[in-house]
Amino acid sequence: MAKIIDGKKISQEIKDELKERVAALKEKGVEVTLAVIQVGSNPASTVYVGNKKKACAYVGIKSLAYELPEETTEAELLELVEKLNKDDSVNGILVQLPLPKHIDEDKVIKTISPEKDVDGFHPESVGKLSIGQKGYVSCTPAGIIQLLKRSDIEIDGKECVIIGRSNIVGKPMAMLLLRENGTVTITHSHTKDLKEVTRRADILIVAIGRTKFVTADYIKEGAVVIDVGMDRDENGKLCGDVDFADVEPKAGAITPVPGGVGPMTIAMLMHNCVSSVEE
Repeated sequence: MAKIIDGKKISQEIKDELKERVAALKEKGVEVTLAVIQVGSNPASTVYVGNKKKACAYVGIKSLAYELPEETTEAELLELVEKLNKDDSVNGILVQLPLPKHIDEDKVIKTISPEKDVDGFHPESVGKLSIGQKGYVSCTPAGIIQLLKRSDIEIDGKECVIIGRSNIVGKPMAMLLLRENGTVTITHSHTKDLKEVTRRADILIVAIGRTKFVTADYIKEGAVVIDVGMDRDENGKLCGDVDFADVEPKAGAITPVPGGVGPMTIAMLMHNCVSSVEE
C-alpha cells in the first residue's frame, strides 16, 4: 500500500513555522501585509480567497481584501494594482485568477511589481527561476517540492515526469525539479506513447485538469505520484487527475485530493509574503 502524503499536516507545519517568524518581525515593529484582489464572484475563487484570508489570520499576516464587481473595467483594475505597487505598507499583491473575459490577465500580471509578485507569475519572476536566480516561485510547484522534501522523498538523480506544460504548474515545476538535480521530462497533449514515458518516472506529477485520467497502467511499481488536479467526478465529489483507487495500490507514495497539493499552495503563498519582508 502506498504511503499517503498528507498535505494538510505538512502545510500546517509550514504555517506554524511562519507564525513564529511573523511574531519575530512584529517584535521589531514590522507588519506583513498581503493585498488580495478578486474580480467577480467565481465560486471556486471565492473559496480560495476565503482560505487565503484564514491562513493570513492564522500566520499573523494582515490581509487587505478588494472584492470588485464583475463589470470592473481593465483600466480600473490596473489603476488599483498601480496604487498598491506604490503603497509601501503592502508587501504582496495577489490578483485571483481567472479574471472576467474582458480583462487581459497577462497585462494585469505584468503590472504587478516584481517585488510584490508573491504568486510568482510575473515574467521577471519566471525569468529568474529559469536562470537559477533568487526570486518568487509559483506557489503550487514550490509546495510540491516541500511535500517531497518533508516526506523524505529523494529528488536528486530521480527520473521526474510531469504531465502538463502550463505556465502556473508544468513549466515552473520542471525548473524546480532541475534545481534539485532531478532528471526531468515534460509531457503534454502531443506526446507520443504517453504511458511509455510516464512508466519511466520515479516521481510523476500530474497537472492536466482531466478527471481521473491517470490509471495504474501509467505508472511503474513504487512510483511517487503527485496529483495537482482539482476536479469533480460523476457524483460531484472532489477528485484529482489521478484515479486514486486504481493507482494507490501500485504507487510507493501518493497525494490525495483533497488534502494533498491544495493546502500547500496556500502555505507557500504565506511563505512568499513573509520572505518578502525578511529579505
